[in-house]
Parts: sequence; structure tokens; C-alpha cells
Amino acid sequence: MIKFGTGGWRAVIGEEFTKANIQKLAKGLARKMKDEGVSEKGIVLGYDRRFLSKEAMRWAAEIFASEGIRAYLINRSSPTPLIMFYVMVHEFPYGMMITASHNPAIYNGIKVFTAGGRDADEFQTQEIENYIRDVEEDEIKRMDYDKALDAQLILEINPLNEYIDNIITHVNMQAIRERGLRIALDPMYGVSETSLRTILLTARCDVAIIHDRHDTLFGGKLPSPSAATLRSLQNYVIDHHCDIGIATDGDADRIGVIDDKGNFLHPNDILVLLYYYLVKYKGWKGAAVRNIATTHLLDKIAQSFGEKCYEVPVGFKYISSKMNETDAVIGGESSGGLTVRGHIRGKDGVYAAALLVEMIAVVGKSLSEIAAGISEEYGSYSMEERDYRFDQETKEEIYQKVLIDKLIPELPYEIERISYLDGCKIYFAQGGWVCVRFSGTEPLLRIFCEMPKSGEEKLVCECFEKFLGL
Repeated sequence: MIKFGTGGWRAVIGEEFTKANIQKLAKGLARKMKDEGVSEKGIVLGYDRRFLSKEAMRWAAEIFASEGIRAYLINRSSPTPLIMFYVMVHEFPYGMMITASHNPAIYNGIKVFTAGGRDADEFQTQEIENYIRDVEEDEIKRMDYDKALDAQLILEINPLNEYIDNIITHVNMQAIRERGLRIALDPMYGVSETSLRTILLTARCDVAIIHDRHDTLFGGKLPSPSAATLRSLQNYVIDHHCDIGIATDGDADRIGVIDDKGNFLHPNDILVLLYYYLVKYKGWKGAAVRNIATTHLLDKIAQSFGEKCYEVPVGFKYISSKMNETDAVIGGESSGGLTVRGHIRGKDGVYAAALLVEMIAVVGKSLSEIAAGISEEYGSYSMEERDYRFDQETKEEIYQKVLIDKLIPELPYEIERISYLDGCKIYFAQGGWVCVRFSGTEPLLRIFCEMPKSGEEKLVCECFEKFLGL
């Protein structure tokens, strides 16, 4: 029942995300920690604003306490990157975050972090699944929460200031103070408000916030920053003449941006902007890392600075691993997650937002002007992303056709090569590419296409739609 995907274990509340399964997962992880000889250090647990998140954290903590493993619980809803930061800085062997990130409100889930504050990789999550599978229901014992508190097997902590202070030390706060920027924030009813507001007010920005109340239904929208979900933020930026609008997803590890003209900046644009800024204006040296569904414009910019851009499968654990291997400057994905060298080894929408504000202040131009300058220098690509839902039978047919039989449609452009690193990705000789893969977090088939001329990306997607009968 418990299967980890690219972003942890996620399931529909009441179906698979249940108290029994949460306790079973905790029991399995506790056994793993004991077998590895790391249980004495304990584990850090956090939660977001989703329905049952706080309760789920407590249920898990009671299991760890019953196993004699001290559980450090962050005593308020918090950003996922805060948990990763605390695991890294205080050298914990494991951390857990109760969240389903940007999934619909009917979902919840658990992310597991390993030593160094990294996302648990495929090997680790497979091992956790194996331990869970061996747990019998009658073996699951819990220790009452209050008794565990009294025995100091559960400790409630609040390390938010430590996390915020760390970001402040990595950002040019003085440059931001001198600009007097006006910023609109949209936490999307999630957990980023306190962190971002504190950082930006410390930098003397004029900050306005929308959608900051606690709403487990996320205002009836998907808690994922996109052009479709950020229209209120766009309107606010335009109406109040803001320098930038910043949004984060439900657990604040992804970012969405509205520029000073009210335009939605795709996560690809954000990644390109920050890499360009860090290399050109801050003088950093190093490669970039992106997943297979992220813009190749990043490759072009890296090459112009004598650097390389590495391609990895979807899943931030692959990005952080390749960054660690190559000492890359930045790593990111087209879904809005990115990280920068010297910070945590995972996605952080709060830190990314602070860096973007610093970029505007240091460069001395508006966000739209900086983006236009990059397009003028390097050109631009047109991106199309399409999602499809279907039943299990159709999924198996598509999987067989594309990934087993390795069939592809007739396409109007010359093919340079095909990769099956993650799904099926076709690279075109003229430039551009198309990628077809199943989501690792939702029951979806996704098609991504990026082409050098507008309109070509839609044509390629339509070819695959007809071929697959979508």
C-alpha cells in the first residue's frame, strides 16, 4: 500500500493516507534506524497546513517514542526546506515531513530525508518500503503523546529563526534595503508566509500578502504556483505597481513569480535568471543541473560561460545528487523547484524568492528588463506542457507502447537521438525536444515539448496525442 514516488509517499486521505499506514511507516523506519545503528540521535518531524498533517506527525512520533527513538517535533506548521535545513545543520540521520506538497487538497503524504538533509534516494525508499512490508499490525505499539513528552522521548522545538537567519546571511540584504522594493506575496494558503515576510521586512521591503489564512482546501485551487492559479497575484501586482509577485506551493519548496508587468514567469525562466545572475553578477563558477523536462536554454547559458549543464531524471534527489557530485552552482526543474550551492541539498522556495529579490536590487533593473535582456542575448524557446488522466488499463497500454515496444509517432522534424533515461525523450536535430513520462506523484501522463519556434511545440504534442489516442 505504501509506495514512494519522486516526491515521497503521497496518497488520498482516508483511502491510503490513514493512521494505520502512517504508524506502519514510522515503525518500519524506526527498525531501519536501529539496524543502521543511528537511532540514538533521533529524528526530526515537521508538518504543513494540510488536513490531518499535525495529527499525522503526532501519530508517527508516538511510534518512534515507543521504540525509544527521540522525536524532535517542530511545533508549528513549517516549510519543508526548514526540516531539511535542520537535519543537515544538526546532523540527524533522518527527518520526516508530513506533506503532499503541491498535490490536490484530498492528498497528504510523507517525505523522508536522510543524512545531510537530502531527499531519500531510490535505494533508501526501496529499503524503507521493504521494512514497512515486514511490519505486522500486532507489532505496532504507541506511546501516549503526553507520556512521551514527560519522558523527553518527544521534544517540541521551533528552529524557524535559525533557518531564517541562515538565509539572511546568504543574501545581500544591504543591496535590497537600498532599493525600497514593493513586493506581493501569495503563500497559497501554505506555510511560507512567516519566513518570507520576516526576511523581506528585515530588508526594508514594502510587503503585501494575499491568501495567508489557514485553509486546508487551499481556496479550492491546486496549491501549485502556475499561470492558472496565480491570477489574483497578477492582478495585485498590476494594481499596486509591485516590483515582483512571489508565490510558493503548499509546503514552500517550489516557487512561482509574477514580474513587474504582471507576466507569469515560468519556472524555467526563474532557473535561467538565477543561474545567469549568480555566474555573471556574483562571479560564481560551476555547472548547472536540470531534469529531463526542463529548458535547454540553461545549457546554452552554461556553455556561454564555459560551463556544462547536466541532465538527470525527474525527482529532486537526482538533482541534488548530481550537484553534490559536480559542485554545480544551481539545480532545478520545470515544476518550480530549485536549489543553490551552499544552501540545503533540496528545493527551497523561500531562499529562491530571497535571491530573486536580491537580483533585482543588485542588477538595478526591473525583473521584466532582466528577463528581456537574457532573451535578447540568448534567444528563447517555446514550451508546452500537457497532462492526461486515464484508467489503469489505458496506462498499461501506453506504457507497453512507448516504454516497452519503444514506438513513436511520425514527427515533422529530424530526430537526432532518443533517450529512455526517464520516460521517452526525443531530441531534434534542429534543436528542441519532446518528453513523454508518467508522473511519479500523481496518476498522470505528462508531455513536455520545447521548440525554437512558436507553434512547433503544439504540433509535436498533437502528434503524440493522436498516436496515443489521448
